Amino acid sequence: MDEDAALLAAVSAGSEQAFNRLVDRHQRAVRAFLRGLVTSADADDIAQEVFLAAWSRADRYRGEASVRSWLCSIAWRKAKDSHRRVFRRREREAMYTRGMAANESGAASADERLALEQAMMSLSMNERAVVLLCLAADFSHTEAAEALDMPLGTIKSHVSRGRERLRDALERKS
Repeated sequence: MDEDAALLAAVSAGSEQAFNRLVDRHQRAVRAFLRGLVTSADADDIAQEVFLAAWSRADRYRGEASVRSWLCSIAWRKAKDSHRRVFRRREREAMYTRGMAANESGAASADERLALEQAMMSLSMNERAVVLLCLAADFSHTEAAEALDMPLGTIKSHVSRGRERLRDALERKS
C-alpha cells in the first residue's frame, strides 16, 4: 500500500492528522487544476469542497487509480457542478481579459499570456481540463482518463486539438 492509500485508510478511520498530511501533499495540484478551469476565487472554494468530500468519502476510495487522480476526479465533478451554477463566468472573464488588454503596455510576454488565456477559454471545458492535466500537470493520458472519467481516445483527441489551438493562438501573436 503506498503512502497516499495508507493516509486515506487512516482518514477513513477518522485521523485528522492523516487528513492534514493528505491535504498538504495534494492541495497544490488540485488547486492548480481547478484554477485552469474556473476563476481563482472559485478554484479555492471548490478545492475546499474537494477535500471535504475526500474526508467524508475516504472509505469509497477503491485503489483503482492514484489518490491524486481520485482527488482530481472529485475536483472535476465539483468544477462541472460549479460551471452549471455559474454559467456567466465566461462573460466575466471576457470582460477581465478586455480590461487587461486595454491596460497592457504591449510587452510580448503579456501579449502571449493574453493569447494563451484566450485560446484556453476558446476550448470547451472538457478540452481545457484535459489540456491542464496532460500538458500543464504532467498527467499521463491514462491518469487524465481516470481522473475525468473519459475514454482514453477522447483524452488523446482533446490533447491533440487543444495543443493545436494553443499553438495557433501563440503563432498569431508572434
